[in-house]
Amino acid sequence: MLSFTVRLRFDQDDHDKIDDILRPLTAASRQEPGCVTYIPHFIEGDNATVLIYEQYADEAALEHHRSSPHFAQYAIGGLYQLMKDRQVENLTAVC
Repeated sequence: MLSFTVRLRFDQDDHDKIDDILRPLTAASRQEPGCVTYIPHFIEGDNATVLIYEQYADEAALEHHRSSPHFAQYAIGGLYQLMKDRQVENLTAVC
């Protein structure tokens, strides 16, 4: 199992645009084979930061996600174009 978080920072004025991009990206990502969890969050008190918690069954499932048409459209063509900063944290489950 692969687990990680992606923290993205945006201009505050783009909050509604980001919300509009995250909804279809999330719906499509959750339908992918091998996607265990895909949950985007706005940080309370900081509407310019998004944290996405993701889990995939294996490396092949993650690669499928990253090569999907919806990832190209909504992440690369949407979020990545508007973001100011991006951080990824890979996680190791305790149990």
